[in-house]
Amino acid sequence: MKLYIILGILAVIIIWFICTLNKFIYLRRRIDRSKSLIDVYLKNRFDLIPNLVECCKGYSNYEKNTLTEIAKLRSSYEKNNDEESGEKLNNHYKKLVALIENYPELKAGENFLNLQKNLEKVESEIAASRRIYINDITRYNTLTKSIPANIIAKIFNYEELSYPILETEEIKINF
Repeated sequence: MKLYIILGILAVIIIWFICTLNKFIYLRRRIDRSKSLIDVYLKNRFDLIPNLVECCKGYSNYEKNTLTEIAKLRSSYEKNNDEESGEKLNNHYKKLVALIENYPELKAGENFLNLQKNLEKVESEIAASRRIYINDITRYNTLTKSIPANIIAKIFNYEELSYPILETEEIKINF
């Protein structure tokens, strides 16, 4: 009888161990998927930038310099896919959006209005993806600190993840 009790307890511990380990694996894969989804939406945004540049050409030399810099940064990001190029590109993109505010005739153009709608959709998708990504990291981090799952976290080196600095603010495109 004692043997059955011991085997039962051992079976419960093994099942719990396997389930918890699978949960860690699932959450790590979900975090990877969430991050790659953000990358997809950022690429969509970067793919829209040449269209935005074309719509804005011809408005002044200062803007042309900004547009040229954006095109260079976009090419650099496409080649290197590094965070520094991406961050610089995002900063110049924000400047471009601010510059567009100064040109009501540009904002009234049909091509620009279609592009604006596409950009708003992409920005919304990026924001939603970031929320999902942060939520996935929070779930994972909670599991790594929860008792008794933290035992498995320590055994398999599942350490708490830091929250990434993706972009501190969403870009609002309201013209």
